[in-house]
Amino acid sequence: MPDTQPGPKRRGFLDPRRVRTLSFWVTSACILVSVCTSLLAIWKFTGTDILWRTVATCAVIGAGTVAFYWVNVLFGKTSD
Repeated sequence: MPDTQPGPKRRGFLDPRRVRTLSFWVTSACILVSVCTSLLAIWKFTGTDILWRTVATCAVIGAGTVAFYWVNVLFGKTSD
């Protein structure tokens, strides 16, 4: 039976383009925060404990963003 929906097939539950855009900006912000904190730790404006907490926080946020993207794609798949 032919597909009756016009246009390209939807790959995600939410708009994949918006999810990708959000993922890009969240990941970029995490990288920027980590770099700034690392520079501050190198110049001893912050302690090393702050550096590792920041890196760990950004890693968790980044992993959460990847998991969100994966779940969006998983739930958006249609059975053919």
